[in-house]
Amino acid sequence: MSTITTRDGVEIFYKDWGRKNGQPIVFHHGWPLSADDWDTQMLYFVDRGYRVIAHDRRGHGRSTQVSDGHDMDHYAADVAALADHLDLRGAVHIGHSTGGGEATRYVAQHGQKRDRVAKLVLIGAVPPIMVKTAANPGGLPIEVLDGLRQQLAASRAQFYLDFASGPFYGYNRPGAKAQQGVIENWWRQGMMGGAKAHYDGIKAFSETDFTEDLKTIQVPTLVMHGDDDQIVPIADSALLSSKLLKNGTLKVYEKFPHGMCTTHADVINPALLAFIKS
Repeated sequence: MSTITTRDGVEIFYKDWGRKNGQPIVFHHGWPLSADDWDTQMLYFVDRGYRVIAHDRRGHGRSTQVSDGHDMDHYAADVAALADHLDLRGAVHIGHSTGGGEATRYVAQHGQKRDRVAKLVLIGAVPPIMVKTAANPGGLPIEVLDGLRQQLAASRAQFYLDFASGPFYGYNRPGAKAQQGVIENWWRQGMMGGAKAHYDGIKAFSETDFTEDLKTIQVPTLVMHGDDDQIVPIADSALLSSKLLKNGTLKVYEKFPHGMCTTHADVINPALLAFIKS
């Protein structure tokens, strides 16, 4: 397996496919998944001459199930270590959900400063901040997030099965046709990771404020979101993030769910390609 070791001794697993002289595209996965969640996108872009890279976040997938460091600063630093190791230049960073937060912090605090980033894409992403606060009255009540932690601690396996079978892909909507393979693949990825990392990760993705990060990002940024996203509601995420970005473009997809990279890859992949080529 391809891995790097961070300064604090964490082994980060990564995939690096395609021509080494191709433009790099770096994919940042959502909670509590792994690099495998990007298989459809990685195959699509490697077939078009790009170099595609995806890593398992610390505590997730095949990376070390470490006890600490499950916060956005560590996540972004891990990506910076990987980008330095591979010496990536002119990269496009694509982040989904929690990975959108990770990518945002990486670009703002590491990638831009080292001239490694060309563009950014945020898909169903958590910025600017998910939790309800005095400054963010439209956010999710902390009780909702506490409920996720309680379900994870009580029975992670059942919780993940229910999550993938229902709101993540919109399979709980009337007339939706659930794909068992998609559900089981989500469950498989989740159960590969560590419970501690996933438990702490809920705080990381929901309580981190990315407002200042978004304001400092200069590179062209595409913000993609489904208006039927039941995990990261669009009104308190994409609609706000797109206004904070200096060079942002918002694309809203009618009735698309949170997991639209999987359910609607036939739409999302060409849209990504068009943005990268633009």
